[in-house]
Amino acid sequence: MKRAQRQSKILDLITKYDVETQEELAAFLRDIGENVTQATVSRDIKELGLIKVASGNKYRYSYAEKHEPKLSVKMVNLFKESVVTIASSQNLIVIKTLAGTASAAASLIDKLGMIEILGTVAGDDTILVVINGEDNVSKVLDKFNQITK
Repeated sequence: MKRAQRQSKILDLITKYDVETQEELAAFLRDIGENVTQATVSRDIKELGLIKVASGNKYRYSYAEKHEPKLSVKMVNLFKESVVTIASSQNLIVIKTLAGTASAAASLIDKLGMIEILGTVAGDDTILVVINGEDNVSKVLDKFNQITK
């Protein structure tokens, strides 16, 4: 599993489960067939900008998108490494990604905060981006192409 795929799985895992420690996250990854060390998980956590938040009487990992308005270099690199193709039709943009990376790539799109983007939907390897009007599609495509260069 490539780094982008592993990091996408990490984002999925912390969304589904209350992951309290790096060791617990590494165990989840090993359960799905990814042989990782605690050091690798630690780097991934740092690159993804994960933080610990209170959850009842314990703490769990969470994505810090509301606390970090700027795009991190790591998230931009993850987007670049993930995207395979970008195509549009009317007011829709479809982005094909490597398997398992669409969710992480879509989170970068959401963080762009572009008013032209009404929303994103991510599957395993496909992102659907809904644009507010056909006339805004070229602006959004230009932004995506700028990021992937």
